[in-house]
Amino acid sequence: MTMLTVAEARAKARTKLTASMAAWAARPAEAAGIDIALHPPTEAQVLADQRAAADWAASWRAIAAPESPSTGSSSTESSTTDGVRVDWAERSWARVGRQQVPVRLRLTDAEAVAGFVGGDPARRWRCLRDRAATMRSGFGETEALASAIRAHGKRILGLDDEAFTTLIDVVDWLRAHPVGRLRPRQLPIRGVDSKWFEGHRSLVTALLTAAGCPAALDVLDAEARIRMRILDEHLAPHGLGDVTAPVTELAALDLSPEVVFVFENLESVLAMPAWAGAVVIHGSGYAVDAVAELGWVASARVIYWGDLDSHGFAILARLRAHLPAAASVLMDETTLLDHRDLWVTEPRPHTGRLSGLNGTENRALARIRAEGNVRLEQERIPWATALTALQAQAGPGLAEHG
Repeated sequence: MTMLTVAEARAKARTKLTASMAAWAARPAEAAGIDIALHPPTEAQVLADQRAAADWAASWRAIAAPESPSTGSSSTESSTTDGVRVDWAERSWARVGRQQVPVRLRLTDAEAVAGFVGGDPARRWRCLRDRAATMRSGFGETEALASAIRAHGKRILGLDDEAFTTLIDVVDWLRAHPVGRLRPRQLPIRGVDSKWFEGHRSLVTALLTAAGCPAALDVLDAEARIRMRILDEHLAPHGLGDVTAPVTELAALDLSPEVVFVFENLESVLAMPAWAGAVVIHGSGYAVDAVAELGWVASARVIYWGDLDSHGFAILARLRAHLPAAASVLMDETTLLDHRDLWVTEPRPHTGRLSGLNGTENRALARIRAEGNVRLEQERIPWATALTALQAQAGPGLAEHG
């Protein structure tokens, strides 16, 4: 076993501190510190390189030098005032003689670990420790708060000082004013708006729950809105064929289309002609989640058409998570290769694995990646080609009007 250097011990302690700081900040009294075996050399290793063994022991002596052993003692333990201790043991070797060697590093608590590690990890620990103490002081030392700190430690630590102060102010205000429904901009707290809530709502909710006020967060976010065109005038309520409205209002419409087209790009939505029994919805990228909230969509045949790129397939996979029977159109390898001259490079491709795609779609996605993450934008496909493919996919009985 190789002798553990001071640098290697610091690396081990740094890894432990990084992994444990949220739990230690949540329950500081339970932060027991760590022990690290130093793997001292054997007599044979000392004889093979006495200078290396001596330098190694000296490096640990600089951390915590051994005391003189008492009579009859075979080992002694030395400690420093900052909670960093090194255990030393006596070795009696035939050819080297009696030697004191370091055998174990003991860091007694979280502060000792941070002090030994130093640098940015120690600064981060102290920041999280102090913020957790602030939250315990304001919201009570409860298991619910400890759980919230453990679960959200990284997010708490990621806030700058101003954002952390705002977080505490928001939680305090909502605890004191749990009644009423306000828009985010109506909260009398500087810097708090719908964008702030979008990024911090889960953390605010966790802290309010920990503070015993789980129902206090009654702030209305802007409801998702969807644009859709009703392509069959016989389905259009009061003659409204082009509608943009909140999801809940569209869900309440008494619609029963036979087919629902979902397009990623608005230009394609606007280009659709009159179509018997059909509705076309602007999926607007990853906003396709909202499409599934329209109850009347589930009873229709759903056909998705998006950009031929990695994100287009990611959006399709997301739609299928809600509507597994959704079909795709013009999202195949042949369409991709037939329009090679219209390709552009996708600047930030989706690199994760996607579930829910069929074989044809998976082959197209693989080709997109093999060609260097290319993109064929939906609206660049000639409209006549697109319309023919849509008619073929929509099935019999759904003929285009005029």
